Amino acid sequence: MSSCDRKNIKSNFVKHNKTAAPKTHDLIYLTEHSELELEEKYLELSPVLMKYQLEGRYPDYSPFIPSKEKINDYLSKTKDLLLWLTQKL
Repeated sequence: MSSCDRKNIKSNFVKHNKTAAPKTHDLIYLTEHSELELEEKYLELSPVLMKYQLEGRYPDYSPFIPSKEKINDYLSKTKDLLLWLTQKL
């Protein structure tokens, strides 16, 4: 899911800056430079998404695995974030 969020944030970056988005996976940097005003719950989610995105890109990286309840919470917030970002385009 974080790949979709990153692509949506990059789309907002392009829309706002009228230039290509930088080659980065840093959701916080991209958000700050797209002038998106994320709600606190989404700001707190960004570092989590980046952490687990690294796991997919670098198989030897193994972050702490949260509880099933926490995973479901992350998934729900990620879906909400994706919908919110899509509406901003």
